Amino acid sequence: MKKIITFVFFVTAFTMNAQDKEAFKNETVEASCGQCNFGIKGKGGCDLAVRIDGKSYFVDGTKLDNHGDAHAKDGFCSVVRKAVVSGEIVDSRFKASEFKLLPVEKKK
Repeated sequence: MKKIITFVFFVTAFTMNAQDKEAFKNETVEASCGQCNFGIKGKGGCDLAVRIDGKSYFVDGTKLDNHGDAHAKDGFCSVVRKAVVSGEIVDSRFKASEFKLLPVEKKK
C-alpha cells in the first residue's frame, strides 16, 4: 500500500510540474514594456514583456520595436496593450511562436 501511495504521489507531482510549462495557443494577454509598465527589474533599457495570470515575463521571439515606436503615445513604453500570443514559458521567459498586437482600445 505504501508503494502505491508513493507512486500516486510522484505521478501527481510530475503531472503538476508538467502543467507549469503549459503552452499557450491564441491567448489574449497584456503586452507592454517590462521595465516601464510591468516593473520588471533586471537589465537596463526597454524590453517587450507580457503579463499572463498576473505574472510578467520578458518575451523572446519578437522585439519591442517590431511593433512600432515604443515611445509613441500608443507605444509599449507609454501604455499596456493587448496581444494574441502563442508560445510557452521557459526559464521564466515567454518564448513566442506567434505575437499579434491588437488595436488600441478606445476609451468610452
